Amino acid sequence: MPSFDAVCEPNLVELRNAVDNASKEIATRFDFKGTSAAIELKDQDVTLLGDAEFQLQQIEDILRGKLAKRNVDPRYLDRGTVQKIGGDKVKQVLRVKSGIDAEQAKKMTRLIKDSKLKLQASIQGDAVRISGAKRDDLQAAMALIKKEVADLPVTFDNLRD
Repeated sequence: MPSFDAVCEPNLVELRNAVDNASKEIATRFDFKGTSAAIELKDQDVTLLGDAEFQLQQIEDILRGKLAKRNVDPRYLDRGTVQKIGGDKVKQVLRVKSGIDAEQAKKMTRLIKDSKLKLQASIQGDAVRISGAKRDDLQAAMALIKKEVADLPVTFDNLRD
């Protein structure tokens, strides 16, 4: 029976490369000379450091540009709150989304069941497996998920015939 998995997994290698490129650009830009502007990636967190919120916004714009060049969807980043870390320094943590949470998975399965397509959707950990008899129905489900679940960068893996 044909099936596929709907997952939310970023390409961590490309993400690391984008952060490294953004860090190099921040180090060489004239408007960041003499400031504490920096960006770093640890585990699933991208930390932005700067002197003001405006500077954090500039750093985030640089990062989003680098992500776009490397075909990494910027929706993988969850913005945290801006925190003061002493003196006039601020930091912001961008959390990297990985996996589909239970609420989003339930939304996807409900979407498939309400679509009147002859498909079954089941939650498999942090992925949603969708199976059906016809490959055309599976492709219609992919298009439906891409259209309806706009706030989550969903990719499709493990397509089987």
